[in-house]
Amino acid sequence: MWFWSQDSVKYDIFKQYERALIAIGVNFSLEEVQISLEGCTYGLEDALRSTIDYVLWLEKNDLQFFPNAILISAVREQWKPKAWRDEYLELPLLQSAGQRWWNAAVSQWEYDVRNRLVADVFYDNGQEFIQFTNGKEMLVETAWRWEWERVLEYASS
Repeated sequence: MWFWSQDSVKYDIFKQYERALIAIGVNFSLEEVQISLEGCTYGLEDALRSTIDYVLWLEKNDLQFFPNAILISAVREQWKPKAWRDEYLELPLLQSAGQRWWNAAVSQWEYDVRNRLVADVFYDNGQEFIQFTNGKEMLVETAWRWEWERVLEYASS
């Protein structure tokens, strides 16, 4: 799958929107989503932006939505975004669990400790991980389940 291969031309475009798409509920492990993305030869960024833009509008208007179907339609029908703003990617609704964990770590540990212990929060094959400076990694969902003191101990040892 090109969207997880750093050698792909589309990889950088995909990575800009991956977290926001996951946050709105797109499931990249679904075969239909993968087939749609793999078949996209033109307009990928417009389709990804349109998906996010449309879901934000639906959410704002309290309307039900199916993010996988919206993405597939946006790719196949080559949607163009109507009201895209780059600031959308900073909205709390579009933050991944890892982004929320990263921000919460400041309130728990303060900036200096978080920045000293956490090297990166990243996706690998559809799962979000925390890379600690001691070389250890942890799934973001595990970090949320563990108490902050336990994660601190894990990251410090």
